[in-house]
Amino acid sequence: MPRGPNPFAWRPRPPYISAMTDSAPKLNDFLPGGPMAAPAAGSRTELVGLTRAELVREMERLGEKRFRADQIFNWIYFRGVTDFAAMTDISKALRARLAETCSIGRPHVVTAQVSQDGTRKWLLRLADGNEVETVFIPEEERGTLCVSSQVGCTLTCSFCHTGTQAWVRNLTAGEIAGQVMMARDALGEWPTPSDDRQITNVVFMGMGEPLFNYDHVKAAVDLIKDEKGLNFSRRRVTLSTSGIVPEIRRAGAEMRVMLAISLHAVRDALRDELVPVNRRWPLAALLAACRDYPSLSNARRITFEYVMLKGVNDSDADARELLRLLEGIPSKINLIPFNPWPGSRYETSAPERVQRFGEIIRSAGIMATVRTPRGQDIAAACGQLKSESVRIPGWKRRGETKEDHARA
Repeated sequence: MPRGPNPFAWRPRPPYISAMTDSAPKLNDFLPGGPMAAPAAGSRTELVGLTRAELVREMERLGEKRFRADQIFNWIYFRGVTDFAAMTDISKALRARLAETCSIGRPHVVTAQVSQDGTRKWLLRLADGNEVETVFIPEEERGTLCVSSQVGCTLTCSFCHTGTQAWVRNLTAGEIAGQVMMARDALGEWPTPSDDRQITNVVFMGMGEPLFNYDHVKAAVDLIKDEKGLNFSRRRVTLSTSGIVPEIRRAGAEMRVMLAISLHAVRDALRDELVPVNRRWPLAALLAACRDYPSLSNARRITFEYVMLKGVNDSDADARELLRLLEGIPSKINLIPFNPWPGSRYETSAPERVQRFGEIIRSAGIMATVRTPRGQDIAAACGQLKSESVRIPGWKRRGETKEDHARA
């Protein structure tokens, strides 16, 4: 990661609030090559995260035919191998050369916890020592894998535990797709027909704001959707955002996956507090982008996530205003009982208040479901994810001692 002044030195004030100043980070700062990009790879070429076209270029660099890329793509993303020796339809000489020059990585599992309700949470260590969390939620008719897109989070949503962890860096496409691959390793799903998997859905609802890591997230989504790769239908992939309006429009045109909006308030003044990015893109701009999202229909509705906070956003008037705001948008509402965490100033709405709120929404013909908290006993519930990662100095990532760094 390039050295330079830390643009987040002024936390906890969100960067978007200072968007009018020269020091504020721009969207491109979070994309590959910008000052927020992931650390450069090591001497070996990491194949996990490479697209089909990138694999073709890698094979050409090694003097191989283009069709070898398809073979290797299948072994990595469909069969899930981690050893080149297992690629039995390519020559021993190429396998040996690949083993010398390339790698097939996975995030390292530091801890694997299983909740009383069956929810699984993995703490994963990345190659540079940073850590993220990934959660699998098994249900009767589906199994949802919740993946992270950043180490820490660029946002400071006041009700979210992840938002109290300083942002460190974006994840690469390989680190994002690698979470899916790690989970399939753990659940023994290689190769498994898509209609017989435990993991049926992938949601970008873990640590980080995925639309502030757009290029890497898009590359990972392409791998997840590839029918000759991880092979998830685009209707089984959901991108959740706090409301990065320009990138919502871009994602609708380029990714075309299901969209979820972390809404949580129906008035700008309150949403400014709960989801501070609202000060940059307020409700009117956010909902206009939602109305423009491609292919909206009753079969492809936008999910609006709404955390229920006692005495804050849970009144009958709030429910009615929510209906007014969403008029004309094919929607479903996901009511999320607040999951407490140490130091939070909020309380969970009473069950009867949540039920009443949902009844008002449903009376208008809009689906409103109450999310059953899962994995609370292992801090795997919505808004509870938080690793212990801290920003790692460049000299430490490079394997230098502090004394070597001082002399340099």
